Amino acid sequence: MSGLTLFSIVLTILVYMGAKALSTRVRTPLTTPVLSATIILIIVLLRLDISYEEYTPAKEWMTFLLGPATVALAVPLYINRRVIKARGGQVIIGLTIGCLATIASAVWISKLLGLPEIIQATAAVKAVTTPVAIETVVIIGGDPALAAAFVIAAGIFGAVFGPLLLSIFHIDDPFSRGLGMGTVSHGIGTSQAMVEGSLQGAVSSVAMGAAAILTSIILPWLYRLF
Repeated sequence: MSGLTLFSIVLTILVYMGAKALSTRVRTPLTTPVLSATIILIIVLLRLDISYEEYTPAKEWMTFLLGPATVALAVPLYINRRVIKARGGQVIIGLTIGCLATIASAVWISKLLGLPEIIQATAAVKAVTTPVAIETVVIIGGDPALAAAFVIAAGIFGAVFGPLLLSIFHIDDPFSRGLGMGTVSHGIGTSQAMVEGSLQGAVSSVAMGAAAILTSIILPWLYRLF
């Protein structure tokens, strides 16, 4: 590991820790750690003249840790397994409606804006986790690189504004909040749901995985209907 890579990793951790501290002092959607940390880190890297290519090795080291982090989601899932099992019917109904609504709204909004068909196809996968989005979007004629960008944007906006919108519409049930966040904002939304509570995080992790599976199954034939 080079000195620059180690420096970039430490810098990223410190920026995120600072963003978390800021979010506890100033509670607004704009101080959600994943958003503020991303913005601050980009500004710092630009000021230090560190290019994306130079930062990539650090990113790859940290991305490797996503595996253990994802496995760690099994802990709150196990703790709350009885609640999730008891409300399994609600999960199935909510996931199905959420996935269909996400796909349909993305395609219809793209059509209304007169965007090219490749954008319409790519937007349809914005709510699922990146590996699934990249593979699925190829089947319907979208752009894998653009799909990754859409997925990240959807996750960040979901984590930032999702809790606020749920509160505005008086959706206070922890189970429902977790289900909504995981269905439309995948891993980034799940991390924010985990901040709210163990149950929200557990349900969100289930929704994230199930939404990815369901979307990869229904999207290839559903997209043709548009």
